[in-house]
Amino acid sequence: MSCTPAPLTKMPASIDPFVDVLLREGGDQLYLLPDEPVTMIKDGKPRKVSRQPLTDKHIYALLVEVAPSESADQIDKMTETTFDYVADRGLVRVRVVPDNGRLTAVIAPGDPAAAPSIATAATATRAQAAPPAAPVPKRGTEPPRSNAPAPAGLPADFGSPQFKVAERALGALLKSLVDTGSSDLHLRVGEPPLFRTHGEMKRQPMPPLTPDQLEMTLLAIMPDRNRAEWNDSGDSDFAYEIDGLARFRVNAARDRKGPFAVFRVIPAKILSAEQLEITKEVQALCYLTKGLVLVTGPTGSGKSTTLCGLIDLINRTRSDHVITIEDPIEFVHENKKCLITQRQVGLHTGSFKSALRAALREDPDIVLVGEMRDLETIAIAIETAETGHLVFGTLHTTTAASTVDRIIDQFPSDRQAQIRVMLSESLRGVVCQTLCKKIGGGRVAAREILITTPAVSNLIREAKIFQIPSIIQTSKQLGMLTLNDALLDLVDKKLVAPEEAYMRSVEKAGIIASLKARGHKLTVAV
Repeated sequence: MSCTPAPLTKMPASIDPFVDVLLREGGDQLYLLPDEPVTMIKDGKPRKVSRQPLTDKHIYALLVEVAPSESADQIDKMTETTFDYVADRGLVRVRVVPDNGRLTAVIAPGDPAAAPSIATAATATRAQAAPPAAPVPKRGTEPPRSNAPAPAGLPADFGSPQFKVAERALGALLKSLVDTGSSDLHLRVGEPPLFRTHGEMKRQPMPPLTPDQLEMTLLAIMPDRNRAEWNDSGDSDFAYEIDGLARFRVNAARDRKGPFAVFRVIPAKILSAEQLEITKEVQALCYLTKGLVLVTGPTGSGKSTTLCGLIDLINRTRSDHVITIEDPIEFVHENKKCLITQRQVGLHTGSFKSALRAALREDPDIVLVGEMRDLETIAIAIETAETGHLVFGTLHTTTAASTVDRIIDQFPSDRQAQIRVMLSESLRGVVCQTLCKKIGGGRVAAREILITTPAVSNLIREAKIFQIPSIIQTSKQLGMLTLNDALLDLVDKKLVAPEEAYMRSVEKAGIIASLKARGHKLTVAV
């Protein structure tokens, strides 16, 4: 008697019941997120399709069971991967994105070519009331988020899975930003994400961003106060932190195409003054008991990094109270020998001027003013320096002489003579810097250094600011340095190309002559 074997049947995978619900009910996406139940999005409304929250082991098991061997290897290595899976009811595309050592996934139905990515899935839904979800994890010192209404066209709950996926997708992008040694991430409508790497803008191999996608991403990470500010004024600055990776200074704004944002990397590790190659003469300014020290330069010139190195030097060598006033807080200083108080404008205080005025009643020895934006802030900073405190501040000026002029010109003409006298007595030094592209990659700072001497004080008092460059030129033995000399030194050391030095110079005729005199060839047209 012959025996006919029974036909082989496919054993259902553990994920099949969830995929079955997605395809049977015509859902848009299925989300697998740590510490959340399996959630389906349909017509913009999330619905839980499992009773218990998923653990990391649950998500791993669900994905590896159905992933092809190559994608399973990628999951084991905690790297991003995408694969197709054929369930009983049809085809789905699975996108896996590890986030800080935890797996997340979005499953979308239909044609593989039409399956949305984890980022576009976050923006595919439209506004309908959604039940509250678990709160977004707390980062840094930002206040907790509320469930205030979201803008029209987006999910109504900022704690919904769509916002969480958008945040995780951004986290993966920011990790790539840090891993490549880039300094800035630019997000623009109609463009893929762009990294500024060693000073150059580089488009990433990703799809262009849509207005809803970018709006979703920004709202997912904004503190409440910044959401209101952004909606009212179209601009907002805040800090965003990913534990174990870095802090980021964020500017969110709008242009003719819609929202846009810039993320500046603030490294988790503070570079010391020695690592930044700050000269001994500038380091000596950190040991003063009173006076005004200014670090200036254009946007993106590394002012914050230099100031951080100076504050860190103070923190390691002095036993004082340091107050920093910033917008937002960038580098985080832990107490070493000093007591450090860091205040953020808009979060801990109303404005720079109000925080600076209040600082005088908080027993400070050293005060750092992140930006001297207006006349009143500058006036209080000078008065604070005169009354026995060491004050550090920043301005967006390119030379020492223009820095002094900028401060004086902020005041009405009838007060300028008085301010010149006050500034001549309180100013202790000016460091003007710019970042240059290094030969072979990376960037290096070129610094113009002015150390206030009786001769410099006299020039400020007598309104002869135009003579300050000559004083700097003839006082190298005191640690002073012109920007051109700093650039020439970098060229001589073969750190910077002559063309880059020419581009970064303010006084271009002088650097052309100096480069030629030293035998350096300049290939740019001048």
